Amino acid sequence: MRKLIVFLMTLLIFANPSFASKLPSEVITYLEKSIPGTFIRFDGVVILPNGTLYLPLFPSLFSDITELNIKATYPENKNINDLPDAIVFNNDFVLLKVINDSTGNKTIINTTTPALEIRTGLLPQDMLVPSGLIIPENLKGIKGNLKIDTKNEDSIKCTSKESFEEFLSENDLNIKHNIIPQLKDKVLYISTNYSKNIQVVNPAGTLPEYSLAQKSIPIDIEPTADGRFILVSSYERPFLDIISVADSRFIRQINLSTFPDEIVIDNTNQKAYITAPKSSLIFVVDLKTMSLIQKIRINGYCEKLLVTEDIIFYSDKLKNDIWAIETNNNYAMRNVGRFPNVSSLAYSDGQLYIASRTKSRVAVIDYSDLSLIKEFTTPNKPIQMKIINDTLYILCAQNNIIERINIKTGKRLENIDLNTEGFSTVFNMIENSSLAVLADIKKNIYTIFDLETEKIIKQFKLNIPIKDIKITKKIKLFE
Repeated sequence: MRKLIVFLMTLLIFANPSFASKLPSEVITYLEKSIPGTFIRFDGVVILPNGTLYLPLFPSLFSDITELNIKATYPENKNINDLPDAIVFNNDFVLLKVINDSTGNKTIINTTTPALEIRTGLLPQDMLVPSGLIIPENLKGIKGNLKIDTKNEDSIKCTSKESFEEFLSENDLNIKHNIIPQLKDKVLYISTNYSKNIQVVNPAGTLPEYSLAQKSIPIDIEPTADGRFILVSSYERPFLDIISVADSRFIRQINLSTFPDEIVIDNTNQKAYITAPKSSLIFVVDLKTMSLIQKIRINGYCEKLLVTEDIIFYSDKLKNDIWAIETNNNYAMRNVGRFPNVSSLAYSDGQLYIASRTKSRVAVIDYSDLSLIKEFTTPNKPIQMKIINDTLYILCAQNNIIERINIKTGKRLENIDLNTEGFSTVFNMIENSSLAVLADIKKNIYTIFDLETEKIIKQFKLNIPIKDIKITKKIKLFE
């Protein structure tokens, strides 16, 4: 009898749509068709292109309908494009607009006679509510057990209080750069070697505008392609932290029960791969739901993770073995071979390129039979490689140059000199563009490089140390 009761309780919990943050498919289709560009966050919050927020209100029981349409709005007789304060659909699903009251506080519709659908609805219980949201007394029931923080209680946005003096050059504290069109509406996220916070920098400046406070020093930070979220792994923290950029808040924390390291985002398939070297695991996170969907058990202490369409490659730091995981072959593993001091991996057309930092060499492996096709030397300290179209780009740190090789013909092209006179280690692509950002960690200089024209567009000096730099679309903050 006891087992039956537990089963029924579990069934009721999962059957109740009020606890789910996923909006009904017909509502999603309606919104996307009515207001193109509408973004529906994984916790259910609806964000319109102009920044307007709507909170979803789930009914205790959906009404059967043949076609979704609007049953009522507040104020009355409004179209969805009029952005009314409340929208009641004929399936009893409700959207409540986040508005400002007379004192500037965020709230929702306040009426003495709220519709039954509003009074009896429930907000998703895992939703990130705008901080300081005030719910009218006669609608307190929609809150359920949802936590609503007081204004700015959980905001991680903070001023950069660290002392910069010892890191600064003799130049002015915050000189202004002439912005280039390629960086318009972009923002820089920088991890440094002196602070656990993520520095947020406007491309026109040399100092952070503000910081995103972290609980430990970040190992890796990876923004999603649309710039809305940042995934963070940190030292001695068994969590993957997910930051909502517009809210400047942690929107989700995924407990991995072990320490994560590298983060690689596959924007095509909307997945993130997170390594846990000490546990010989790779975690897979669905970026649409920001939830853990898979654990891949691997061999060794993985680093230099490379995710391709059908294969995941990595290097075992302890044994110098290169491993391949065939995702389209039931995750079968192949030992590619042993290579010393691997600094980077690249893959194209069935050929794996393996760079050795200390040997200053690149080996090319035919993946079909794991045979060595060729080896060639590079300038000192090849740190990172990228293959774009038919060109292999190799960032060589000691000489601060990019070596270029046509992988179809094997012909070496003219090297590109970065002229920073330091030690360049960062080579990251800027999503949705042909641009790359390269960074010199000694001189605190970052370079914008166009891989289409193969020209340096501009170099910028920052007045903070650069450990890593990611450039993404600028997102409007909810303030």
